[in-house]
Amino acid sequence: MKPIPVVFHIGPLQIHTYGIGLAITFWVSYRYFARRLRAHGYDDAWLTRAFIWIIIASVVGARAVHVIANWGFYSRNLGDILAVWHGGLSSFGGLLGGVPTGVYLAHRWCKSLRLVVAADLVAPVLVLAWAIGRLLGPQLMYAGGGYPTTAWYGMEYAGQVGKRLPVPIFQSLECLLIYFLALQIEKYIARRGSPFGVVAAASATLYGGARLNDESVLLPHGKGGVAVEVVSVVFVIVGLLFTAWLLWRDRNRMREAALRGPVPHVVGVPGDPWASPQPVETDDAGDAALAGDAVLAGDAALAGEGSLAGDPRAIDPGKESRANAE
Repeated sequence: MKPIPVVFHIGPLQIHTYGIGLAITFWVSYRYFARRLRAHGYDDAWLTRAFIWIIIASVVGARAVHVIANWGFYSRNLGDILAVWHGGLSSFGGLLGGVPTGVYLAHRWCKSLRLVVAADLVAPVLVLAWAIGRLLGPQLMYAGGGYPTTAWYGMEYAGQVGKRLPVPIFQSLECLLIYFLALQIEKYIARRGSPFGVVAAASATLYGGARLNDESVLLPHGKGGVAVEVVSVVFVIVGLLFTAWLLWRDRNRMREAALRGPVPHVVGVPGDPWASPQPVETDDAGDAALAGDAVLAGDAALAGEGSLAGDPRAIDPGKESRANAE
């Protein structure tokens, strides 16, 4: 099987297949996250403005971490530092650049979207993006294969001699499996009603385990690969501990709530604990509870009383009784 062309020309214009794959990945990620936001009642208009900045921050972070992790090579080849068309984008670096940027812009432009809710909503998007990106990115780039192999599924890659393990395809399948597991975890949390953060933490744990397997078993690497292994182990350990802590805390909370007695019904979207806290219609005209936050209903009532107290047209009961007596 011949290598997939990594570059082609349209007239004088040189097009890199790797770049096309990344562009498709970013586009699918944007559309999918916007759809998930709308499905849970959040405005997605802010995402259109934010996504360009998220892409820039992700690419810069991904390239910077890759260059730092492989500085032994780039210190001798400074001209290759910006040659992203040859590959070399760290997924962990992309997270390091893109996630803080997305968090900041979401906090600024979508106040109703809590950080922990955003993490749960975006986790399946990121995993699916990695599945697509591995297939349309490293699979189509220069020297994208793994160890040499004589197996029937070996593939040839530009810049590498002989058949290689098709690691990008393996990684894509791993991420696709993690994506479906994340959706199943999301369904479980939806039935349970809580806790927030489990979808994101579990996805990070699974992804860290998959990357650890890739770097230690499938890919030839130097010091940069060792650094990725270390980060992968951190993802697994921290993700497991955080997931266990979230479930333990939620179990204690539910146990304490059961001891206190029946929990008042909260008006919201059935089966959707991540729903946007927007007002909902109820059968009780006096119920002004917001989805997922019954405390705000009391605040609305107090606000109504406060407006009457400051209204000069409000009737003073004492004044009315004195008028009747006269």
